[in-house]
Amino acid sequence: MSDGKNGITYADAGVDIDAGNSLVERIKPAAKRTNRSGVMAGLGGFGALFDLKDAGYSDPILVAATDGVGTKLRIAIDTGYMDTVGIDLVAMCVNDLVCQGAEPLFFLDYFATGKLDTESAARVIEGIAQGCVDSGCALIGGETAEMPGMYEAGDFDLAGFSVGAMERGTDLPVNVSEGDVLLGLASNGVHSNGYSLVRKLVEISGLGWDDDCPWEEGTLGASLLKPTKLYVKAALSAVRNGGVHGLAHITGGGLTENLPRVLPEGLGAQIYLDTWTLPGVFQWLAETGGMSEAEMLKTFNCGIGMILVVAADQVASVQETLAESGEIAVVLGNVTADGNMSYKGKLL
Repeated sequence: MSDGKNGITYADAGVDIDAGNSLVERIKPAAKRTNRSGVMAGLGGFGALFDLKDAGYSDPILVAATDGVGTKLRIAIDTGYMDTVGIDLVAMCVNDLVCQGAEPLFFLDYFATGKLDTESAARVIEGIAQGCVDSGCALIGGETAEMPGMYEAGDFDLAGFSVGAMERGTDLPVNVSEGDVLLGLASNGVHSNGYSLVRKLVEISGLGWDDDCPWEEGTLGASLLKPTKLYVKAALSAVRNGGVHGLAHITGGGLTENLPRVLPEGLGAQIYLDTWTLPGVFQWLAETGGMSEAEMLKTFNCGIGMILVVAADQVASVQETLAESGEIAVVLGNVTADGNMSYKGKLL
């Protein structure tokens, strides 16, 4: 029905509903690739449905996590390379879930921008779908918010939300004790923490995102946009194999702040810094900023993205299981009874 008026529309205010609908249609195939047991209804409804019994759980405990990508997005926006920040978003959530002993089941995203660019948004969300495929969880919903006046032209922000499950009584950490061995899994670079400092150091260096990377082939921007590594499948295999008492995802706060989160009160850790080689990106960051070893350890992952706390008599078995998943686990040190985080050897 029409009253003959031809007044202002929502599009005139800067919100293009048709563009949002086009984006949903564009990403449906990507979301469909993430389908797994338990999904009952996904994109398109007012909510998504998930059947825990169909996913194989009899007495489940749900675990939820939410996170973002931080100012790493600034590099993605400035370079126009949007394809991997979605993987970062998934990894920051699901790597946390697995530290509780949970299997990630499904994921939802929030994409906010001033004016929706369907192509850029689709590339981001297709990256989210890839992260979900690689971690075994389903992309079952999300929100695309077009908010004129809230973001500068071309800017956007991301948030992710993941829910996982575990059978009652299987949560981690458990039975962490003196003498347990710390196994480290390599990171894929800076991951998604510390990028405000990274960008400051790049500014100090005088380099641009399109300049040659100082520590490896390719451009500086491309190297710094390497996606956060997904540890879910390898970590879950190790947990199910037995002997894993705890997992620590090395994110903001570095090794210094994250490992103590899985240690009971009164226990500490001894880490031997010469058991792995500091990757080139961290060497360059440290040299560019004249950073101390202590500052590096509490700011960046320094080449170790996940730590497993393992019973001393099951280290070889856990390492073998991890190797079958493509992860080489380095012995970093052990749990101590002195309540302190201490380091031996040199990182820099």
